[in-house]
Amino acid sequence: MPLNRPALLLRTGSRAVQDARAWVRSVCTEIDRTDLVDCAEYGVSELVSNALFHGAAPVTIRLRGTVDHPRVEVRDASTEPPLLPVPLALDDEDEVLLTVGRGLSIVASVSDAWGADIDSAGKTVWFTPAAEIDEGDGVEGVITGPSGAPPKPERLGTETVEVSILGVPLSLYRGFQHHFRELRREVRLLSLAHANDYPLAASLSSLFSTLERQLLDGLGHGQLSGVIGPGEGRERETADLHVRMPRAAAETMRRFLDMLDLIDEFCRQERLLVLARSPEQVTFQRWFLGEYLTQAAGGRPTRWTGTQMTGNAS
Repeated sequence: MPLNRPALLLRTGSRAVQDARAWVRSVCTEIDRTDLVDCAEYGVSELVSNALFHGAAPVTIRLRGTVDHPRVEVRDASTEPPLLPVPLALDDEDEVLLTVGRGLSIVASVSDAWGADIDSAGKTVWFTPAAEIDEGDGVEGVITGPSGAPPKPERLGTETVEVSILGVPLSLYRGFQHHFRELRREVRLLSLAHANDYPLAASLSSLFSTLERQLLDGLGHGQLSGVIGPGEGRERETADLHVRMPRAAAETMRRFLDMLDLIDEFCRQERLLVLARSPEQVTFQRWFLGEYLTQAAGGRPTRWTGTQMTGNAS
């Protein structure tokens, strides 16, 4: 059953809300959560309307979270925090937009949890649909991202080690960056919205924060030398990365490698609505992170040749 449906790009105008309602009804049926349909439709109508009136194109909708706690996300290109929608004069027969103008209190009343995650490229407003409407004030939303204080990484000590990672294939490295950010965001939102149900998520979120600088800032702040692909002017295909990292970060990376395998297993069991890594991704990440571990322990670097793909992935 396809739990990882591609994000739906919404058209502008009132038809977008109708499309979003049909989409969320379909995905709730796919994951056998028809008990959530009513609240999911109310919530997505409000968020899509808000994005269209106060956000910036493109506007997309997608499903994340878990089967037990599916999370509907509406993303637009504006970095402004979500605002209350502007009331519209509607035709009495237009049942699609009946929730417009009643504000994010609608989302709060039909959610188990909701909030907004803001980054440099836009914002994602999300909610986990409840099984029934709360007649009171509903749950309080939470804003995450640049507008809030980022978690401080663990102090890893002052002793450092020079690490050379040779022949890094940049296409796989960029895929690793994307995978890392998706997983980090996923576990952060799970830890915020459903900490009691997913106690591991809080530990993972802290671990991701600790590793982010070492893993993701390396190419930007390390000393980079590379090999240009055949043909003048071709984009760089591989690179040698030279960085200085805290020696104590090696143990954190070892924990992270173990956690990646555990996350893959959760994904295969459909306990996370994200894709498990491909064999190619597994092999590359084990080599890439393993170079930090090997050299922190005094070993010599091993250049990526592509032959690491043979027989090493699980």
